[in-house]
Amino acid sequence: MRVYVPSTLPGLAQAHRTGTLGSGPLTAYAVTPGLREWYVSDDIEELEYAALSRAAAASLRLLAADPAAARRRVVVAVDVPDGAATADPDGGLDPGAVGEVRVTGPVPLAKAAAVHADSDEAEADVTAAAAALGAADMGDDDAQFTVDGAEDHELLWYGVQEVPHLIA
Repeated sequence: MRVYVPSTLPGLAQAHRTGTLGSGPLTAYAVTPGLREWYVSDDIEELEYAALSRAAAASLRLLAADPAAARRRVVVAVDVPDGAATADPDGGLDPGAVGEVRVTGPVPLAKAAAVHADSDEAEADVTAAAAALGAADMGDDDAQFTVDGAEDHELLWYGVQEVPHLIA
């Protein structure tokens, strides 16, 4: 099963040092029945892109909580064994939890299929979005517009062998 683990550049650097994204349980995003229902598509590529987008939004939340982190969203695409990632059956009631799964056990970075990260050009918009996230959560439409601005930037694809370059 392909899961998308939200991270930051410091989190990716730690994973590179330790060889693992974490010992679990980890929050990740995947194509779940709830995501299929929410996105209303049978195209697996579109569904995986939606899961990646949900993980990118979670990465933005990690950035908002860590002001010292470089302002680039990071998502690690990892293949885990079936059954290693489970969705909360009650999570479908929370729109913010669509596609969210819990991954049990350690997640070796060696199992990563790819890393997705913002380009340097996205930093200004991602910085503004991270700063506006709290106000957007409180219903501020202007702040939500700023948060949505980060989504205008497509995450770039990097091979796992490029992680040292990304974290340098």
